[in-house]
Amino acid sequence: MNIRSKKNGGQLTVILEGRLDTLTSPELEDYLDGALDGVTKLIFDFADLKYVSSAGLRVLLTAERVMEDQGEMTVRNVCPEIMDVFGITGFDDILNIE
Repeated sequence: MNIRSKKNGGQLTVILEGRLDTLTSPELEDYLDGALDGVTKLIFDFADLKYVSSAGLRVLLTAERVMEDQGEMTVRNVCPEIMDVFGITGFDDILNIE
C-alpha cells in the first residue's frame, strides 16, 4: 500500500493506493498516530484503493472515533467492491461516505 497526504490548515487528505489489509494496516495506523494532531477534517481518498480487510476496517473505525472528538471524517471515491464490504459490515452507516 502507498500512503500520500495533503495538509491544508486543519484539513488532512490521506490518499491510499493498493490494499489495506493485515500486512499494511499497521503502516496506516502508525501514520495516523502522528498525523491527526490539530486536524479538524480528515478525508480519506480511496480512488486507488482496491481492497479493505477487517484489519483495515479497524484502523478506519479508530480514526473515526478520534475525529468524532476533533472534527469530522469523510471517505471519498470508494470502489464498488469496498462499498460492498462497507455495506455488509455496517460501515456504510458509521462512516461519512461521499
